[in-house]
Amino acid sequence: MRTLGARGPEVTRLGLGCAPLGNLYSAISDDDANATIEAAWHAGIRFFDTAPLYGQGLSEARLGRALRGRARDEYVIATKVGRLLREAPEGAAPSIFVDAPAFEPVRAYSRDDTLRSIEESLDRLGLDRIDVVHVHDPDDHEHEAISGAFPALIDLRDQGVIRAVGCGMNQWQMLDRLVERVDLDCVLLAGRYTLLDRSGADRLLPRCIERGVGVIIGGVFNSGLLVDPDHNPTYDYEAAPPELVRRTRAMREACDRHGVGLPAAALQFALRHEAVTSVVVGARSGNEVRADVADAHVVVPGGLWDELDGL
Repeated sequence: MRTLGARGPEVTRLGLGCAPLGNLYSAISDDDANATIEAAWHAGIRFFDTAPLYGQGLSEARLGRALRGRARDEYVIATKVGRLLREAPEGAAPSIFVDAPAFEPVRAYSRDDTLRSIEESLDRLGLDRIDVVHVHDPDDHEHEAISGAFPALIDLRDQGVIRAVGCGMNQWQMLDRLVERVDLDCVLLAGRYTLLDRSGADRLLPRCIERGVGVIIGGVFNSGLLVDPDHNPTYDYEAAPPELVRRTRAMREACDRHGVGLPAAALQFALRHEAVTSVVVGARSGNEVRADVADAHVVVPGGLWDELDGL
């Protein structure tokens, strides 16, 4: 367990990323979602990351149902603001979440929208509080988030309603600016500190250490490529460029020479950095959870890191 920033809650080193519970790419049943959360719980995971966007509320609803009855102080839930779910009378637009409720995610970063989003998330979760709230993907809404969403969340934290304020993005540049300008407890950096993309390490991660900001890393497999470049050549939710597939295969060969699976190396790469508080890994079955937990405990020879650094 590590504390999420200077003031945040303690979280487990491995967290469950709950986007797959919202039918990311393919549908899973309620029973499979529940089994995934149960497997995470029995493996000692007590940090769960979700968002309204994940399956248009489906992920939050499934997570809340599965955790109901557990002692509330025994786990930490993070969700996000920045998108409100609104009815889509003509059906929701196609997305990477399939068979999801017919809601349309609408960008919303004002103070009122932020408070409304938290209320709606609490309703879907069926819980009495949320621990960590991230502003979600404010890429084209930086000014609105700084003037609306972040002050609203900081007020809630100061009142003791939430425990930590963060920001979750797929880019490091804005996160780096926000760490300087906003009183954040943590950031969630997705896909920019991996074996294939280490761009978040040069400025953002050292700044977080300097400012006492916790770092949560997501997307350690770059949405699939670092699990299996042959059968899942997906990079950042799109088809991977051939050069990245070639590079990933070379990394897999290096891992094979050292008797370490590529997913284990990808997961432990993120866990190694001193700035990283927790790594959240998505899973859609109990078997995937158990595989991730096993990979987090594989002993990786130092020589493998030297080889991977050169690829």
